[in-house]
Amino acid sequence: MAENVFEPTYDVIDAMLINYLQEHFPICDSPYRHVATALGLTEEDVLSRLQTLLDKGVISRFGPLYHAERMGGALTLAALKVPQEHVERVTDIVNAFPQVAHNYARNHVLNMWFVLATETPQELAQTLLDIESQTGLRVYNMPKINEYFVGLKLEA
Repeated sequence: MAENVFEPTYDVIDAMLINYLQEHFPICDSPYRHVATALGLTEEDVLSRLQTLLDKGVISRFGPLYHAERMGGALTLAALKVPQEHVERVTDIVNAFPQVAHNYARNHVLNMWFVLATETPQELAQTLLDIESQTGLRVYNMPKINEYFVGLKLEA
């Protein structure tokens, strides 16, 4: 019988760093130095550990989440119904837009979903039109109606 062995890809210091950063990342001139001091590490160690966690895939991203609308910008979820034989071509077109935050496939009649973030609502409307024009496909715009704060924290 094969033994199921779990090999952690991070240590207790990495876990401490992940847990701390989820709630306490400071807004200041030297945030990584501030984090390092709070955790008894060096700034270089904090940066190195974050990069290693990203490289190993322990964390998929590290960065701020902005409320684009509160800064005068716009954000929306959009979808396309892409014929299978055109998925690669349409993916390249959609991903070429700098306003596309991320793009992913879904097992659904609307099989390509992406998030757009723009500096203005007018730019959002134009980008949706440009994507329709360049792909030849209807873009289904699904703007946020309500926002709910979940406060998700994943304990490492």
